[in-house]
Amino acid sequence: MYNMEHYDGENDYMQQEDDWDRDLLLDPAWEKQQRKTFTAWCNSHLRKAGTQIENIEEDFRDGLKLMLLLEVISGERLAKPERGKMRVHKISNVNKALDFIASKGVKLVSIGAEEIVDGNAKMTLGMIWTIILRFAIQDISVEETSAKEGLLLWCQRKTAPYKNVNIQNFHISWKDGLGFCALIHRHRPELIDYGKLRKDDPMTNLNTAFDVAEKYLDIPKMLDAEDIISTLRPDEKAVMTYVSCYYHAFSGKQKAETAANRICKVLAVNQENEQLMEDYEKLASDLLEWIRRTIPWLENRMPENTMQAMQQKLEDFRDYRRLHKPPKVQEKCQLEINFNTLQTKLRLSNRPAFMPSEGKMVSDINNAWGNLEGAEKGYEEWLLNEIRRLERLDHLAEKFRQKAAIHEAWTEGKEDMLQKRDYETASLSEIKALLKKHEAFESDLAAHQDRVEQIAAIAQELNELDYYDSPSVNARCQRICDQWDTLGGLTQKRSEALQRTEKLLETIDQLYLEFAKRAAPFNNWMEGAMEDLQDTFIVHTIEEIQGLSTAHEQFKATLPEADKERLAILGIHNEIAKIVQTYHVNIAGTNPYTTINPQEINAKWDKVRQLVPQRDQALIEEHARQQNNERLRRQFANQANVIGPWIQTKMEEIGRISIEMHGTLEDQLTHLRQYEKSIVNYKPKIDQLEGDHQLIQEALIFDNKHTNYTMEHIRVGWEQLLTTIARTINEIENQILTRDAKGISQEQLNEFRASFNHFDRKRTGIMDPEDFKTCLISMGYNLGENEFSRIMSIVDPNRMGLVTFQAFIDFMSRETADTDTADQVMASFKVLAGDKNYILADELRRELPPDQAEYCIARMAPYTGPDGVPGALDYMSFSTALYGESDL
Repeated sequence: MYNMEHYDGENDYMQQEDDWDRDLLLDPAWEKQQRKTFTAWCNSHLRKAGTQIENIEEDFRDGLKLMLLLEVISGERLAKPERGKMRVHKISNVNKALDFIASKGVKLVSIGAEEIVDGNAKMTLGMIWTIILRFAIQDISVEETSAKEGLLLWCQRKTAPYKNVNIQNFHISWKDGLGFCALIHRHRPELIDYGKLRKDDPMTNLNTAFDVAEKYLDIPKMLDAEDIISTLRPDEKAVMTYVSCYYHAFSGKQKAETAANRICKVLAVNQENEQLMEDYEKLASDLLEWIRRTIPWLENRMPENTMQAMQQKLEDFRDYRRLHKPPKVQEKCQLEINFNTLQTKLRLSNRPAFMPSEGKMVSDINNAWGNLEGAEKGYEEWLLNEIRRLERLDHLAEKFRQKAAIHEAWTEGKEDMLQKRDYETASLSEIKALLKKHEAFESDLAAHQDRVEQIAAIAQELNELDYYDSPSVNARCQRICDQWDTLGGLTQKRSEALQRTEKLLETIDQLYLEFAKRAAPFNNWMEGAMEDLQDTFIVHTIEEIQGLSTAHEQFKATLPEADKERLAILGIHNEIAKIVQTYHVNIAGTNPYTTINPQEINAKWDKVRQLVPQRDQALIEEHARQQNNERLRRQFANQANVIGPWIQTKMEEIGRISIEMHGTLEDQLTHLRQYEKSIVNYKPKIDQLEGDHQLIQEALIFDNKHTNYTMEHIRVGWEQLLTTIARTINEIENQILTRDAKGISQEQLNEFRASFNHFDRKRTGIMDPEDFKTCLISMGYNLGENEFSRIMSIVDPNRMGLVTFQAFIDFMSRETADTDTADQVMASFKVLAGDKNYILADELRRELPPDQAEYCIARMAPYTGPDGVPGALDYMSFSTALYGESDL
């Protein structure tokens, strides 16, 4: 008799929870399930020898079919059986079978030949279970687990995609039948329409699985659906026996699946890299095209004729800065991040470095961006200068029109007056009056000389500032100057005529002459005062408006003296009237020496008095506007003087984080992301500053003595800060990606960083070639010129003459890690091809996902070897091309 105890060594393939106990009765339901299952399992092997059993405890009693079963399942010959019918012959045959089982590393417990010969059902079932464990389950291995655990893990892995299947054991987890159906559908989806199965119909599910397995997988029906459903807990050994048949039926497909997974992994990497390259090319093309279209707009210096048109251009430029450029800044930053990520992935997957199309390198985009910002800066300066110029032009043009209108009003009728020949028929008193009148006119004419010169000077300045309506200004100015010359000539001629006649005339009315002489300058003063009081003014500072206010106060201080002069002039007129009334002088009723009358003087004096408070109000309003402008300057300066240093401090802190080694890469990444979050949270202050800047521009404030920071400085600093933090985070992420892909420890990364920092003498995060060479020598590399050139071509593929920390990490990780090779991929394809030197399209479609199968078919060259067949594809050249220079 044998004692059936499990072997505790390396062949201990399953821990037996319930050892066979000769005194313990089997559950009737379990015994029924085991009888059916074990009988079907034995017959599935015995039929290979052309026989079968009907009653498991009776047909093994003579030991002959038991020995035959062991020979079939082991492939070995047992000792020659005894052919006699006596009990001793039967016991001898059974012992030979038990000896063979023991020779396979199984120590039998409580099972003896006598029990088998006597037809003990429990011992017979226990023996068959021991055989099943040894020859059907022991060799199952999944991820370093074996036997029962390995088989359970295999079932769980295969049924994982099916949400309504949860395999946790070999009894109740299989009662609804979906586990069996899922295993079949996973490997042979064409055999079962899994979508039509219902969890609440276990009878249909179980019978479907058993029928399909028997018909298409050559797995006999070892279980009974009614027994499984009616039993609270199906027999574990029966279920394991049946499930192991599924494992062996599909184990051949597992190797092909492993090979397919390897190829899928490699192809997925290649497809992802190709997509990243296409995305980079498109994003780079779009960004360069936008820059190409934008620069000519910024370089357009065609001025507008009106302030409104130029302000619209300035508003368009603000929209560009606020709406159109920021997304492009983000695209440029994302483009650089994508490029760095792509290069890292290519290096990690042992692919050649990506070289963008000509003109689309990151450096090309940076150069184009620099040209854009140069054009942008020049355009803004030009806009502001043009607005200042147009503002000045509008002011000068209005001043020109006012002075010209006053002058033209004054000269109206002067030519006709100077051309009169009234002195020829005048009396002596009239002649004297005409002479005095002419002298007064000459005084008035001389007083207007300054205004004419001012008109000419303003016209000249308008021409120099390229005023758009210069032709009409020049024509008007020319008419005024020509008329002035004509008036001068006519005045000279009339003066000479009156002086010839003066000798004949003696009577002069002194009072009229005195009135005329005093009234004309006073009238001219009032006209000048009215002109000054109505003159428009443009100031940009508090000091300038204060100067105007001081001058206005000085002017108001002269009004009492002017009023005295007015009363004195009116007194002369009153004296003339008194003399005329007293002496009954016969006059025409007007002063022959001047056209100015007391009514006109009083009217103009009233106008001056009316304009003074209006001027006061205008100065007060302008003073308030300048105070508001000063408040805007200080408001902007207070924020800018805080934000500017804050941006600089953050830039320095990020630089220190990227160089220093504090904690793991994940700690550094977390720290940087916290920095990034704090920086992003700072954005409302930038937006607030933008709003203050817009208020300053709308108020046409062009300088600010309270700060050295301009909005352009803040924008550039902010954009650089966002780009720097994004690049630094990307570098840390790439280092993590490199570390995880290459299996580099944190200590190794710290050692690499320490070496890099030691030889990064300038603390810029970049080593020049000489420092890099010194670093390699210090790490034990024996470098010749050729070897160092080869290493530089790896770490500096773009020949920039510098070595970044990421490139240094990639190089050091390649020195210490391994990746998939072309030979490994080639071997995987050979598995799928069934050890042929070529592969067929149908084989690729059967073993690979549809998109990756078509990817291979489209890129594999036809196989030209002597053993090829029509449609054969060369997977060897394809595998080699994946890891070398190619068009893939």
